[in-house]
Amino acid sequence: MKTATQYFHYKKPTWAPPSWLFGPVWTVLYILIAISFGYVGYLWFTNAITPQILLPFVLNLIFNFLFTPIQFRLRNFTLAAVDIILVWTTLVWALVTILPIASWVAYINLPYLAWVSFATVLQFTITAMNRKA
Repeated sequence: MKTATQYFHYKKPTWAPPSWLFGPVWTVLYILIAISFGYVGYLWFTNAITPQILLPFVLNLIFNFLFTPIQFRLRNFTLAAVDIILVWTTLVWALVTILPIASWVAYINLPYLAWVSFATVLQFTITAMNRKA
């Protein structure tokens, strides 16, 4: 079953966005992430930042890319909820860490932070609504 089809069949709150909205939103966000996280990678490669500054960006990408397989292949709502908390936490950590060095990287990722914050609340709501009694 495709991701959009599965999302359609989940019990969701009335305020959940339609499945067609996720593609365009993530397309824009991934462009912003590629530009900004790519710049952070460049800073690390040129020794302008330490591995400790790069770490939350790398972890964020890992947790971000794990979400879809956890949610839609494994269909594990609880693990997906844990994962999205890790996405949110590593994103905040990354933005706070990079702010004094390249503030534009932090600012360009505010839409990503807003979407992940919304998605976190949505995920916890879907998890609760789809809990097997």
